[in-house]
Amino acid sequence: MTSQSQAQQQYGTAQYGAHEILEIHEVLAASIDAINLFQVYRPFVQDPQLARILDNQLQFMTQGYQTFVQLINGQGAAQPAQFRAPKNVQPLLGLRQPTPAAPNQPGEQLDDRDVACAALNCHKNGAVKKMLAALECTNPQFRAYLQQSAVNCSEQAYELWQYMNQKGFYQVPTLQDNTTQTMIQTYAPAPQGAFATR
Repeated sequence: MTSQSQAQQQYGTAQYGAHEILEIHEVLAASIDAINLFQVYRPFVQDPQLARILDNQLQFMTQGYQTFVQLINGQGAAQPAQFRAPKNVQPLLGLRQPTPAAPNQPGEQLDDRDVACAALNCHKNGAVKKMLAALECTNPQFRAYLQQSAVNCSEQAYELWQYMNQKGFYQVPTLQDNTTQTMIQTYAPAPQGAFATR
């Protein structure tokens, strides 16, 4: 009897770990929710630029969901597509009289800021959930897929953040220059050869 056969006899024949399956279940359920959420918010969008971003992201999310379902059902060893947010926008730093934020009144229609914020938070949560799920995976294909999916969520979040930042919806507070420099200069490089093996 081979050692693999002995191990199967001792530990059982399960292909996947419990945490792995439970985390994948959570990721797929959240993916459905995210797709549905984008579909609900899309009719409220007024800005054509935001409409293009959401339409493109919704198509990408739907295809990613479909590919992952096929992968876990043994219908291929697909790798997720890579989402690349444009990086040609110079971030605007500092506060420029931000508009006070508060929940909408009942019956008040959502605006572009509301939709962009909801979509951004959806991707931020997706990135965290998918990376946590990847850390529980024993299957290398599932793990790699979820890792890339987390990166994709991060890229989609960054695309929305750039849009919001340029529109003044997401302003970035800054520290005084001397505080920033003091904090950065607190750290020094590790000494050369300090961790060489003996």
